Amino acid sequence: MRFEFFSAADTGRARSNNEDAVMVDPDVAVAVLADGMGGYNAGEIASEMAAGRVQQALGTWLREHPGPSDAALREAIGSAAAEANRAVYEAATTIAAYAGMGTTLVIAVFREGQVHVGHVGDSRAYRLRGGRLEQITRDHSLLQEQIDAGLITPEDAAMSMNRNLVTRAVGVESAVELELHVHPLVDGDVVLLCSDGLSDMLRDEQIEQVLSAIDEPDAAGRSLIDAANAAGGRDNISLVLVRAFGGPSSSARSWWPFRR
Repeated sequence: MRFEFFSAADTGRARSNNEDAVMVDPDVAVAVLADGMGGYNAGEIASEMAAGRVQQALGTWLREHPGPSDAALREAIGSAAAEANRAVYEAATTIAAYAGMGTTLVIAVFREGQVHVGHVGDSRAYRLRGGRLEQITRDHSLLQEQIDAGLITPEDAAMSMNRNLVTRAVGVESAVELELHVHPLVDGDVVLLCSDGLSDMLRDEQIEQVLSAIDEPDAAGRSLIDAANAAGGRDNISLVLVRAFGGPSSSARSWWPFRR
C-alpha cells in the first residue's frame, strides 16, 4: 500500500501568528499535527516542539525497526508522545515566558492496510471512505464530556462559547495520557488530520463534500483552507491529508453471502 501526503498550515483571517504545527515524513509514513496554546509566542513554541520531537523520535525508530509488530509500534508512538510532553512541560516550568503553554497533538503512522492514530486534546482525525466521512478520534474536551453525559446535544455544542476548553493537553502536566487506536485502511481511503481552526469553521458535511469532490490531496487541502477562511477563519487552520493506494479496495469482501 502506498500513501500520498499533503500538509498545510494557514494563519486564518483573525490571527497574526500561527500556533499550529504540521510535520510529515513520507519515507516512514508518519504525520503529526499540533495546535498550541499559551501567551505571547508560547503556543507556537509548544506545538513546534511537540510535533518536532514526535516526528524525530518516530522517524528514527521506524528507520531502525522496519516492519515492527503492532505492539512495538504502539509502544513507540506512546514513547514519542511522552518525550514530547516532557520537553514541553520542562520548558513551561523553567522558562517564565512559556509558563502555562501546552498543545494538542495528533499522530498518524500508516502501515499496510491500517493507520495507528494517537491523540491528545481536540485536534481531530477523520477517515473518508466511499464518500462517507467518519471522525475517528474523540475530542478530549469539556463539550465532549457534556455530550457523553447527555447534558447537551452535538447541535448545542456547535453553538457553545466553550468549544476550546480541552481536558487533556501536552505539556501542562508532568505526564499525559495518549489515546491510541488502530483503524483499517483500504484502497482509496483518505485520512484527514486537522486543528479546530478547520473543524470549528466547517461542518463535517462540508468537509465530506470537499473531500468527495476533489481527488488530489493538495487541491482538496487548499479548498478546505479556503472554505474555512471564507467561513470566518477565526483561528489558525492546519491539516494533513493522506490518500491510500493499493491493497484491498473498499468494495472487496472477505466473505460470501449466500442462501441455502
